[in-house]
Amino acid sequence: MNSSPILEHIKKHGQVRDAEIAMALGLGLAKVRHSLSDLSASGQISCCSVTRFQDGKSVEEILCRVSGYVPPAAPGRKPKR
Repeated sequence: MNSSPILEHIKKHGQVRDAEIAMALGLGLAKVRHSLSDLSASGQISCCSVTRFQDGKSVEEILCRVSGYVPPAAPGRKPKR
């Protein structure tokens, strides 16, 4: 499977869950998770396992973001040193 749509989605939206990627791109969760593991193994993204609770039930998900990306500083006044 071509991982570039998944990687582009992560780059565009920042830190996202695997279920959000699957829903947004119209792909199966298993395919998305397989692609995420390939991207993580190649060092393009960073992933971690997350447990969310939805309606009292635990849901295991993968949270991922682009590796080595540091977002720019927020605009506005900066604290004095």
